[in-house]
Parts: sequence; C-alpha cells; structure tokens
Amino acid sequence: MTIAAHAKVNFTLEVLGVRPDGYHDLRSAVVPVSLADEVTLEPADEVTLVMDWCGGRGATALPWRSRGTRDPTGGTRDTTVETEDNLAVRAARLMQRVSGKNDGVTITLEKRIPVGGGLGGGSADAAAVMNGLNEMWGLGMPRKELATLGAGIGSDVPALVLGGTVLMEGRGERVDWLDGCETRDARQDGFHLVLANPGVFCSTPEIFKAFDTPLPNRPEILYNMRLAMQAGDGAAVARALQNDLETTATRLYPEIEAARQRLEAAGCLGASMSGSGATVFGIARDAAEAGRIARELEAEDLWSVAVETVR
Repeated sequence: MTIAAHAKVNFTLEVLGVRPDGYHDLRSAVVPVSLADEVTLEPADEVTLVMDWCGGRGATALPWRSRGTRDPTGGTRDTTVETEDNLAVRAARLMQRVSGKNDGVTITLEKRIPVGGGLGGGSADAAAVMNGLNEMWGLGMPRKELATLGAGIGSDVPALVLGGTVLMEGRGERVDWLDGCETRDARQDGFHLVLANPGVFCSTPEIFKAFDTPLPNRPEILYNMRLAMQAGDGAAVARALQNDLETTATRLYPEIEAARQRLEAAGCLGASMSGSGATVFGIARDAAEAGRIARELEAEDLWSVAVETVR
C-alpha cells in the first residue's frame, strides 16, 4: 500500500496564550499542499523503517545538509529497526497498541518534504501510517477518532490525519474541517502557491521559548480567511495571511524574512511563514505564475517549488 503524505502550510496561525501545561494555545487554518512524501506499507514480522532521501531530484531535493553523519541531499537509503523516535514508527506502535495486534509493518518513506521546515513532513508521514494501517488491518476506526489518537504523537498529526483544510485549536488536539464537513466541491479550484526555504533549520521549541508577544483574541483573522477561501479568491487569501510566530522567527533567522520578501518581489500576491519556519510560501495568481516564480527563485539558488492546495 502506497500513500501520499502531503505537506501542510498554515494560512493562519494565532498564538492565544500559554496553557497550564506550558504549551501554547493555538488556532490555525491548516491547508495541505501537493508536495508529498511517499509512504509505502508492507506486512512484516516487526516494525521496520526504510528511508529513501530524494536527493538531487530537482525542486524536491532537501535544502540543507543533515546534522547527522549522512548528507540526505545526496540521495541515500537507510534500513533500521532502532528508530523509535521517528514519528512514523511511533504511529505504527500506537496503532499496534490501540488495535491489540502484534502485526509488524515495513514502512518505506520516500522523503520529498524538507525536514524541520514548518511543513509538517514527519507529522504527515505519521498520519499516513495511521490511516494506512487502519485500512490495512481492517480496523474501521473513524477518521476523527484516529485524529484524536494522533495528538499523542505530535501537534500537527491530528490535522493531517483528518485531511483537507482543517481548523486546528489547542496545542493541536482539537481539529475539525474548516468548512464544517468532510465532503468538498470537486469543482472548486485549489490555490497556487510557491514554497521557498532559505536553508536554515528552525527549532520549534526555540521559537516558542523566544515568543514573548502578548496577543489578544482576534476572531476576525480566521473569519476573513474563511471568507476568502470560500470565495476562492487568491488575492483575498493573500491579504488574510497571518502567522504570529513570524516576527519571532525572523528576528532569530533574518534569512526567513529575506525569502518572504523575495517571494513578493517575484510576483506573489502575498507571502507568509509556515508553522514555526523556516519555509515561507507565497500565493500566486495561477499555476503558470507559480511555476515562473519557483524557477526564478531556483535560478538564484533559493530552494523553491510550485504547489497547489489539495482536498
């Protein structure tokens, strides 16, 4: 079984305060995009992880060198069982526990989503494993039940398990479809985006620790974004983009702001940071314009790729 594990961007990300457990209360419009890892699940005696790094494959090459002993931009394959910290492996272990099954699985990840870039790559892989094993093992668990379980793996996992455009709240454990229903009008076109990464690694805990801006509850942010998306108005979406973490992240990593400005200078209607960074994205007028901008930035040695939103 092979599943596309889609990256996500945050059209809005609001930090509403600090919770008693030390985490921050968030509210975010989480939107999946066409850039995706490929997750293959095969029955096995134990849980095994195989990593295929898509190095050197055009715009999908990872934008920085690994902090480990390998250079994932070169395109390598690793096979190991001792990878219990990997979110995909943790997802498989979770599914074993909740199902009571002792079945194993070989998980092959063909990585295209930049690691640590605010695009939810690891969470997308975990979500794909949960949804895939739910089907492979015939568990029949409802998608919302799986999403609730996914909160124990990572904050982005519930939204990516649920799929589609999602309203995420709390520390990520409360999710629902932004339009309130699972079915969507297939006639509605997606939005065209350009992703760009300046090649710096942002630590999510570091960004939240440095975040010190008290912000009021601003319901108009989500309201404006919801209206813009329902209207299919890319220019309105661009005007409604908001990420409360962006000021902190760009203070620590000026390269993020430079990449965001470059997207706008190249012709994007508006640009913002995804998650806690470092990837930024811009809204383009159409697919042709997104492709042109991505090629222009690539020619300047800035990792970039044209994508569209997916349902």
